[in-house]
Amino acid sequence: MKKSIKMLATTAILALGTATAALAEELTVYTAVEAEDLPRYAETFNKAYPDITINWVRDSTGIITAKLLAEKDNPQADVVWGLAGTSLLLLKSEGMLEPYAPAGVDKLDPKFVDSDNPPAWVGMDAWVAAVCYNTVEAEKAGLTPPTSWKDLTDPQYAGQIIMPNPNSSGTGFLDVSSWLQMFGEDGGWAYMDALHENIARYTHSGSKPCKLAAAGEIPIGISFAFRGAKSKAAGAPLEIIVPSEGVGWEMEATAIIAGTAHQEAAQKLVDFSVSMDAMKMYNQGYAVVAIPGVAKPVEYFPEGLVDAMIDNDFEWAANNRAAILAEWQKRYDGKSDPK
Repeated sequence: MKKSIKMLATTAILALGTATAALAEELTVYTAVEAEDLPRYAETFNKAYPDITINWVRDSTGIITAKLLAEKDNPQADVVWGLAGTSLLLLKSEGMLEPYAPAGVDKLDPKFVDSDNPPAWVGMDAWVAAVCYNTVEAEKAGLTPPTSWKDLTDPQYAGQIIMPNPNSSGTGFLDVSSWLQMFGEDGGWAYMDALHENIARYTHSGSKPCKLAAAGEIPIGISFAFRGAKSKAAGAPLEIIVPSEGVGWEMEATAIIAGTAHQEAAQKLVDFSVSMDAMKMYNQGYAVVAIPGVAKPVEYFPEGLVDAMIDNDFEWAANNRAAILAEWQKRYDGKSDPK
């Protein structure tokens, strides 16, 4: 009798272990979020969903977007999380996204939600273009501070500017697409032709130009405002300049890849992506988040920046992305950093 009870108990334990293993899932998540931030997002998510393991595949926006498009007929990702909204609009147009309305989507600012019902993607936060200007290095070089994008074409800045490559960086693409919207197509390319004369090099990271300016390696980095504010708070001699013509901006967004075998787990991650807990975490890296009223003021975030955000036509940018990037590469790629 005791032997039978022991065998039953052992069988029950094995069955429980098998059930637990069956419940555990892994999600392959493609992302362009800064690598140092990913562990804390996963840790917070796993407090609510300990049986879902996130396997991050992280790279810059352009590389992740190209990878997803290349895998269109054989998707490897379950979720795309923290990728530029224009990239998700492109993926949507290719039929690669699984529509889903996450819990709490009604709390988001409408511009952070895809217009379809249910939405194909939902936004998380936004980053805004700005110029990081190292006052110490600029003074050594005899420069005067620019006040506009067009000022950056002045010959005094020759070899003194670094900006991101739009083929690799979402920040670079928002710069280029916003200039084409602000100045018109012909005017935008003419502007970039003139700017190119002053560019020292193009990086494959959106934050790197500001980091290099903060470190004193270059006087001027075209980057995004939050990175400048963080570097200034850490003691870098930076001014974060808001160009007078207005500034481009982009959002990070999340979507489920169509055909995932882990639909329920993917939905839980998307639910988390629009939760209040997630929004508060985004505010550690971004001054603008998708739920209005959540973001706390950011030290050294430039005044008037949110008001300077242009009325960005994301649909236009997404639909013309391939042509814009091809033209940019043909004209300017010779100054890009090696990949």
